[in-house]
Amino acid sequence: MDFDALHHASFKLLDDAVGDWDLLVGKLEKLETQAEDGLHKAANKASWAGVNAQVTKEFIGKTAGEFADAHTQAKTIHSILSDTAGELKRYQEDLEKAVSRGRKKNLTVTSTGDGGFTVRAAQGHTPPGHGQSDVTALRDEVQKILDKATESDSSASKALKAIANQSGLGFSDAKYKDRDEAAAAIKAAEELAKIAKKNPEDLTVKDFDRINAGLKKYKNDELFSERFATALGPQKTMEFWAGINDPSVNWEIGRDRLNQFDDLQRNLGMTLAHASQSDSTAMDNWRRDVIALGDKPIHGDRGGPMGFQVMSNLMRTGDYDDQFMKDYGTKLMATERKLTGNGEHANLAWQHTSATQTLNRIGDDSGSDPLTGYLKGISNSPDAATEFFDEQFVSKNDPTNPFEHDTDGDGKMGKKELSNFQYLFEEREWPEETDSHGDEINTGRNTLALALEAATTGHPAGEYPTADTPAHNSDQAKLMRGIVNSISEDPTRLKDSPYMSDSFGQIGAEYLPDIHRAMADGPRVADSNKSGWELLYPNDGVDAKLDHSAVTRFLVTASQNPEGYSALSVGEKAYTASLMDLHLNPDLPDSQRYPHSEHDTITSLARKSGEFNGLLAQGRQEAVLGPANAKDGDFDYAVSQKKNVISGIVGTGVGVGTSFIASPAVGAGVGGLAGTVTATVLEAYYKDESGAYRSEAGHEIAARWEVVKDSTTNSNYTAANEAAKAHHAGYTDKIDTWVSEGTATGFDDANTAIHGMAKDLDTEIPPG
Repeated sequence: MDFDALHHASFKLLDDAVGDWDLLVGKLEKLETQAEDGLHKAANKASWAGVNAQVTKEFIGKTAGEFADAHTQAKTIHSILSDTAGELKRYQEDLEKAVSRGRKKNLTVTSTGDGGFTVRAAQGHTPPGHGQSDVTALRDEVQKILDKATESDSSASKALKAIANQSGLGFSDAKYKDRDEAAAAIKAAEELAKIAKKNPEDLTVKDFDRINAGLKKYKNDELFSERFATALGPQKTMEFWAGINDPSVNWEIGRDRLNQFDDLQRNLGMTLAHASQSDSTAMDNWRRDVIALGDKPIHGDRGGPMGFQVMSNLMRTGDYDDQFMKDYGTKLMATERKLTGNGEHANLAWQHTSATQTLNRIGDDSGSDPLTGYLKGISNSPDAATEFFDEQFVSKNDPTNPFEHDTDGDGKMGKKELSNFQYLFEEREWPEETDSHGDEINTGRNTLALALEAATTGHPAGEYPTADTPAHNSDQAKLMRGIVNSISEDPTRLKDSPYMSDSFGQIGAEYLPDIHRAMADGPRVADSNKSGWELLYPNDGVDAKLDHSAVTRFLVTASQNPEGYSALSVGEKAYTASLMDLHLNPDLPDSQRYPHSEHDTITSLARKSGEFNGLLAQGRQEAVLGPANAKDGDFDYAVSQKKNVISGIVGTGVGVGTSFIASPAVGAGVGGLAGTVTATVLEAYYKDESGAYRSEAGHEIAARWEVVKDSTTNSNYTAANEAAKAHHAGYTDKIDTWVSEGTATGFDDANTAIHGMAKDLDTEIPPG
């Protein structure tokens, strides 16, 4: 800021801009409210189908979000402009006062014409009093004012440019109350990046504490994250994380702060994840350079871990940019192919040994296998996960493809094309690792399950669907079909890794329409009517087109784990209750109505519920009475843990929006189920389920089967009866008979399916 610019500045244009932004903030606030109430909430209550359910609904939600971001960005820009204008006016006033005080001492301050200024005695006067010291004091005062004005102006410019660069399309949700707050975030990022750029051996415990505290404070700050990541750069980021984790490089930090390494990993990962969402040119270069460094030792000719091994461990927390994760995954799998001979042998380069440094401080695994960290990363990025698993790992036309199968059942072997999903779930030799007790660590395959959960459901793993979760698209449905078929083909793929079943159970619970359609369309259902079944089990997404026998094996296998069992069991209870509520509603449009009598509707729903629960009962029996030697109490406990997530269990699984769900509080939807038919059914189920096996069934297989059958009949009766009462039906006295008839037939179907499964797999399964 030069002397003339501040001394003679007119702030009219800046004041006009501040006023315009103030008006804009007010208008955008109204638009945000209208978009949320008039678009977003209305869209979530509407009944969508087909492409509209997959695209339009999601588009409306994102559009409403853009109005919110626009309002946030406008408020931030207005705050920075208003704050800066006020400061510059004060500095102009301070400058005028300083110049005026100088005149009283016969000192003049004049511009040199090149942005500078000079202080001298007025013409015809000699410096009074202290002489030259007064000249020097005035010069220093003026320069201090100009320096402050320069800092105010430049920091505001830097912050405004940084905000504008955050989003190439749409708006940034960066939120700051004033210029100082935004400027402080950028300054902190630059200072911390400078510290982290030190050679790792030169970092002190004090440096560690300052970096960790700063990242913890600013990890969710958009401007800080982008500036920190780009100022530090990919190479130095990797050197920093690998260096402090290597005792031979910095023993002191490891000695004094080892118990805080997990916090630093989380904070650094979250910071980089936020940074990756920025559209700035600097971040474009950062993303490209991270991928380019992936297959190279971070120390070049001096070796060290590969870039992928370091960076993937920093992906375990936060939501990274989808396109970045897709590109990163493509290069990562290319490196996996190179290091394994297209999957023919284990990847020894990523096998942890006693000489390999630890790169992961979150959880048990060492972090040597970069696929573990990457898969955890895409479990937070559903779109990236779906695309990653669908990518080809090896082509059947590749002469170096080591995978073969009987292509057409004639006994002749041919090359087998594999997707990333098939390779990772069916074929990969996962690096072996043990904990301090010598027990096998399976973090890699567990994160694979989490990533598959995100890829098939469309929301981050470990969460539940909401009204904003889009309906399943064709790629998600295709992956679901691949999962079910793979487990059906070889159930040991899941049985030998039971820790994956919690995710697979949740996946199944979110594909209940597809699963029930498959069971209804199976050859054992003589009265199957395709159009009728599609109406009975509406699906607002793309149908996964599952095979009946494959579904049977999937359900029996996934339910042999308590967490998998609970997700499927509780989800099915909620689903059947919602369907009873839906189809017994007399206001349901004819276009959505199952074209049969109330007797056929209730009997059909109870029948498929019976078959579903019979298959789960078989899985639980195999776990408790078979080699796994699981405990009934573990299953009871897992079911009880679902009690507080009723709304999430139902999610969007019914497939018809929420307008005809959640009676008697019609329209309460997935977010407000207390006191509804579904809630009543689940509360009764939680009460009946606890201890039922142990107290009544023991180890008698037939008795256990009957306990499940009775429990399912009771749940189905409660669902049908509560729905009928809510809709003032006149046939409540017949419901008991209808439900009993349907449920019993369903359990017979399950028994038949189980024996068919045993025959196909050439195993012995005790009859129900």
